[in-house]
Amino acid sequence: MTPSMMAQERGEPLLQSGNGAAGGGAKGWPPPALARTVLKVLMWAVFLTWAAAIFFYPTKPAQAAFEGWMAATKQSLFGITGSIFLAFSAPILIVAALAYVYISAFPSDHIHVEKNKLKTLCFRLWTFPVLVDGPFGVVSAVEFIGIVLFIVYVVYSMTYYAVESVSLISKFGQISLTYSELLLYIIGLRFGSIGLFCMAFLFLPVSRGSVLLRLIDIPFEHATRYHVWLGHLTMALFTLHGLCYVIAWSLEGNLLGELAAWKEIGVANLPGVISLAAGLLMWVTSLHPVRKTYFELFFYTHQLYIIFVVFLAFHVGDFIFSFSAGPIFLFMLDRFLRFWQCRAKVDIISASCRPCGTVELVFSKPASLRYNALSFIFVQVRELSFLEWHPFSVSSSPMDGRYHMSILIKVLGSWTEKLRGIITDAQEQGRNGSESETGRITACVEGPYGHESPYHLMYENLILVAGGIGISPFLAILSDIIHRIEEGKPCMPKNVLVLWSVKKSNELSLLSAVDAQFISSSVSDKLHLDIQAFVTQESQPPLEEGIVGDDQKATGMFVKNGTTMSGLVGTGNNFWAGMYFAASTLGFVLAYALAQAYYVRRLNVFAWWHLGLVFVLCMAAGVALPGGLVVLLWHLSEKRKAEDDRWDAAAAAVPRAQDGEEEAEQTTNGADAADGGVSLAAVKTTRYGCRPQFEAEFAAFAEKAGGGAADVGVLVCGPPGLQASVARECRSHNLGRRGGRRRRAGAVFHFNSHSFDL
Repeated sequence: MTPSMMAQERGEPLLQSGNGAAGGGAKGWPPPALARTVLKVLMWAVFLTWAAAIFFYPTKPAQAAFEGWMAATKQSLFGITGSIFLAFSAPILIVAALAYVYISAFPSDHIHVEKNKLKTLCFRLWTFPVLVDGPFGVVSAVEFIGIVLFIVYVVYSMTYYAVESVSLISKFGQISLTYSELLLYIIGLRFGSIGLFCMAFLFLPVSRGSVLLRLIDIPFEHATRYHVWLGHLTMALFTLHGLCYVIAWSLEGNLLGELAAWKEIGVANLPGVISLAAGLLMWVTSLHPVRKTYFELFFYTHQLYIIFVVFLAFHVGDFIFSFSAGPIFLFMLDRFLRFWQCRAKVDIISASCRPCGTVELVFSKPASLRYNALSFIFVQVRELSFLEWHPFSVSSSPMDGRYHMSILIKVLGSWTEKLRGIITDAQEQGRNGSESETGRITACVEGPYGHESPYHLMYENLILVAGGIGISPFLAILSDIIHRIEEGKPCMPKNVLVLWSVKKSNELSLLSAVDAQFISSSVSDKLHLDIQAFVTQESQPPLEEGIVGDDQKATGMFVKNGTTMSGLVGTGNNFWAGMYFAASTLGFVLAYALAQAYYVRRLNVFAWWHLGLVFVLCMAAGVALPGGLVVLLWHLSEKRKAEDDRWDAAAAAVPRAQDGEEEAEQTTNGADAADGGVSLAAVKTTRYGCRPQFEAEFAAFAEKAGGGAADVGVLVCGPPGLQASVARECRSHNLGRRGGRRRRAGAVFHFNSHSFDL
């Protein structure tokens, strides 16, 4: 089979989610470099202005400017709510709109262009670990700056408000409240306003397919930690907000009456109590000890976010809610699109259990659904739960085939145990000669998500550190690198070191899950691959080693559910995703304008909670109606494209079958081995009863890679302790080089974590 035909069969994986948009090399006016710079400057200008408005909002100059802005715009159809929305929510929507233009016009489709990122200060700040041990885990320089800024904002705002409150109280005349009660009211109000601004950031990282995450290339599984940090901060502020009022009402002797109050004019207390109660339940069950032990409890209580948001709108009304409505609207867009995608029941090409106990699922996917080797998906099995979705790293490379995607699942809890039980029962039926039932695994898939840039292809020197099942994404990386070198596609890695720690030696057989099992002589000339495996709980090889061959999985069960994975994902087609965003945003604005003109003003609706309800309903209507229409058209477009791909594949299979190329392809790996190629097992060295010594391993690798002149990429997938150890060593090497300390090797290490905490 020729390289071109092989590429056609396997499919050219996108290194980004471009869909035919004009690339960076397009000619014309304005020049691509100028247009790219202008868009970047615009996005940064809007974002920094928005952040500055929030940061300086407590100050008197900012308050004066804001009052002037409201006075100039409150006479419009949208009133004060529109003024606040334009000032504090519209900017983040403008950044999102510009981001869609940017990622569509300038897809990162060239490895040599992406490699320039390695030399930028921003990239080094993102990948240099500053904090390794502590409550935040491994923290990069950029993340550390963000943490400091949020702490400074909260402390600065509360200090300013406290001083202002004391001054304000002294100006009051004769009132029925005591000094303490009045101070509690004012401080509680300030805690609530700061919490509302923090909540504006809370929903940004939790939007899985968010264009903003794609713009700055932060995958969702990494952004969730920002959501956790912001969640703790936001709920602490809201709890203090409620506590201040509860104490003040207790001092007044009217606690129960105030808690049950639902005012027409002003803040409605009872909806606030309900919202805070929902938030506290989510907060408590999201704490790591609770989540780790009772994951289902955490998952189900987190669905209370709907109650939390809706009753918050009832509590504060439309104009206060609009302070943080922009990010919430982006989350609603993402959630609605995910709802559409996850409705599809996906065909399972193979569901099998390997002898080491790991489950492998191979899903059917359309050729148009692109991803890279650092992607992950969410999986739901309806026989186990209608609500639970679990994330798994993709273990197959996009070069392995156009029509399938596989994952490896280690049995760790009740959900995975039940899944393995279903599959082993079907395999047992197959061994007994009875046909296994079809449709016993009704699987739905959401994603794929992941890095926008293929970082594993941007380093000449790459270290992959895995713990146990953490090898899954690295199997995809190894297959991707080998296939790309075989087919002459852009690929930077020349030296790859894999450090893999497992508890038992039977887990090492997972290496057989790599599609490219043999490395041809042409590939081995360009790629130096070294796999170092460490078995920590066995002091010597088992007696069976050398007798039992590679881990041969049992025959998998095929499940026909009716369709392939859906392409309706925020990281998918840029054109349709942009149209969905534009239609939903315009639909929301139009719906709110009509509601103001023909409902609120005509019927003289004045209750704050009622106006908050109208605002939320208009947001939902904008997403569901015009946005839903675009999603429907997108779905039909993807369906037609999938049918065309099937016809093209069927037509291309006929001449290949006539020429006997299918048989030739099946024996390719064997031919490679006969012509001097080596298997992956041959480049693996196994050590028993020890753990990897990262300092020695990293130094030796850097020495071979070129010493101080080498850029080394380090990817790690495993438990937090492993991530901390690797990050500590990366930081040690970098500081050693910059500080002039004498070391065996002085290469610059770039640390990226890629892991899940299930």
